[in-house]
Amino acid sequence: MSAYQDMVAGKRYSINDAELIEIRNLTRNRVAEYNLLPREAHDQQQALLSQIFAQVGEDVHFEKQLNVDYGVNTTLGSHVFINFNFVLLDCAPVTIGDHVFIGPNVQIYTAHHPLDAATRDQHIGWAEPITIGSHVWIGGGAIILPGVTIGEGAVIGAGSVVTKDVPAYHLAMGNPAKVSRTLPQEN
Repeated sequence: MSAYQDMVAGKRYSINDAELIEIRNLTRNRVAEYNLLPREAHDQQQALLSQIFAQVGEDVHFEKQLNVDYGVNTTLGSHVFINFNFVLLDCAPVTIGDHVFIGPNVQIYTAHHPLDAATRDQHIGWAEPITIGSHVWIGGGAIILPGVTIGEGAVIGAGSVVTKDVPAYHLAMGNPAKVSRTLPQEN
């Protein structure tokens, strides 16, 4: 298997593999180009988003600054709004559903690094996928950690660090985020 295949499969991989560096460089160049576009350059923005990400639904908007590691591992549903200073480390697959609102300064991390310094110094990593269901709202400054699933209709409070799954139609907040109550479901 290639380092890329190992990475998306959740196996340990060399972060400095040449193929991975090439993908990151291409993505970061496209993201830099996106970040330089004027706000009214909607068609150019959409064209670049479709080159950056594996799948982009209808009516997807990112405010600036967009920061993305790979892009090719992320699918975005329709009617997604992501506010200022978004960080996405998508070493593993990231799925974002429809009608998702993500506040400013939100960070999504699929990447893990070894706790022992000797292995970490070898630039070895592994990753776990993140899934964000439809109709989710993630408050500003939240951090979503590897392996987390946020269920449909859930809300993540501002500044929360999400370390565990959040059930559908629940509010979770804090550091670490804890489910505080059930939210109404639409009929």
